[in-house]
Amino acid sequence: MSRKLAVFLAILGVFMIFEWVNLGFNLAPGHKTSFYVVHGILIVVNVILGIIVGFIGVRALLRRGRAG
Repeated sequence: MSRKLAVFLAILGVFMIFEWVNLGFNLAPGHKTSFYVVHGILIVVNVILGIIVGFIGVRALLRRGRAG
């Protein structure tokens, strides 16, 4: 994996986590319960995806650093 792609994945992972957690804190009160359930599921899934993507990017950067 190229260094540019590894950096992109690491930054994308951090951005995804930040953006979805921020959305969770900014949900306005007064909606139906189903609204919060759906958004809660979306937040959890996207934070997990952000962690995975960020982990892949960081791991690629560390491997690339050790290799040369």
